[in-house]
Amino acid sequence: MKKFIILVLICTFFISILPVQAATDSLNLDSKSAILIDNASGKVLYEKNINEKLPMASMTKIMSLLLIMEQIDNGNIKYSDKVLISKNASGMGGSQVFLQAGEEYKVEDLLKCIAVSSANDAVVAMAEKISGSEEAFVSEMNAKVKELGLVNTHFANPHGLDNENHYSTAHDMARIAQELLKHEDILRFTSIYEDYLTKPDGSQVWLVNTNRLVRFYDGVDGLKTGYTTEAGYCLTATAKKNDLRLISVVMNASSADARSKDTATLLTYGFNSFKNNIIYSKDTTLGEINVERGKKSQVKVYLKEDATELLKVNQKPNDYSFNIKADKIVAPLKKNTKVGTAEIIDNEGNILKEIDIVIKEDLVKADFWDYLKRNFKNITAGI
Repeated sequence: MKKFIILVLICTFFISILPVQAATDSLNLDSKSAILIDNASGKVLYEKNINEKLPMASMTKIMSLLLIMEQIDNGNIKYSDKVLISKNASGMGGSQVFLQAGEEYKVEDLLKCIAVSSANDAVVAMAEKISGSEEAFVSEMNAKVKELGLVNTHFANPHGLDNENHYSTAHDMARIAQELLKHEDILRFTSIYEDYLTKPDGSQVWLVNTNRLVRFYDGVDGLKTGYTTEAGYCLTATAKKNDLRLISVVMNASSADARSKDTATLLTYGFNSFKNNIIYSKDTTLGEINVERGKKSQVKVYLKEDATELLKVNQKPNDYSFNIKADKIVAPLKKNTKVGTAEIIDNEGNILKEIDIVIKEDLVKADFWDYLKRNFKNITAGI
């Protein structure tokens, strides 16, 4: 009996220290293809036919939203900017909010229409706003695919209506979603279950999210459904619980209920099996580094994002240290500017990851009086 107990304890120990690997056992999903990943690390936690090329219907709009959010975060467009609806945009078929040619809407309103109601007319209007034409926007979508290193995705339009040259995979859709989530403000739109669009004539269009899990699964705050006869029922979802954010993708499910059930199964499996340990928080200073030509001679630096590790639920956190590799900092600089990187190192000296470090305040350039006061202080300190 003692030998048996010892054997069980040894097996339990080795299971607890095994690296996180994708589940290969079946969760009895209805969907033809599915994936579950950890958003922070990108590690695959479950997979089923994840590299099979399939039509993705309106999940296409995840890439469209990514390009839109990049333009907003880069300052090229603002939420308050007006967008003129073209005849081309107003003539889109499929899911729409019935925008009329000649009407004007704010970027924020069109984003809501895309994220909540999957409006084809709204996404084409935004494509034309950003790139000048729908075709030019699609070229930018495919350029982004190459930039992300994805080899099994090609876009023929920004909305997702069926086209033989329009396809992706569960793996690639999860990767695009991971990139979109770097723009955290998108969740302000994708988490809406229902709202209204007020049209120029004062009438309203009811917007209802086709991702029912936003209301019915705790922690789900996005991202995008899809359906066409050819693509079947699809859903890229994301949810967060206890510092762990997961991304799931299901493709070619047999019904709307099946895609919701499969997604809930994936997310529940992930949250029950894994946890996220924050090694170093982005809100904790890593120390101070020198500033040249600034009013301040030193500035605190922070990680651009949390340094995390994905663990199994019964696994103890590991020990880590960090090494700052700072650039030469010369004032003036704006807050949130990258000023180097931090290597996160495990107790065996291996680099777990490298994360950008930033400053969280504006650095003002020193003037004549600053230099005079600094020199006077140095002189009096030596007396």
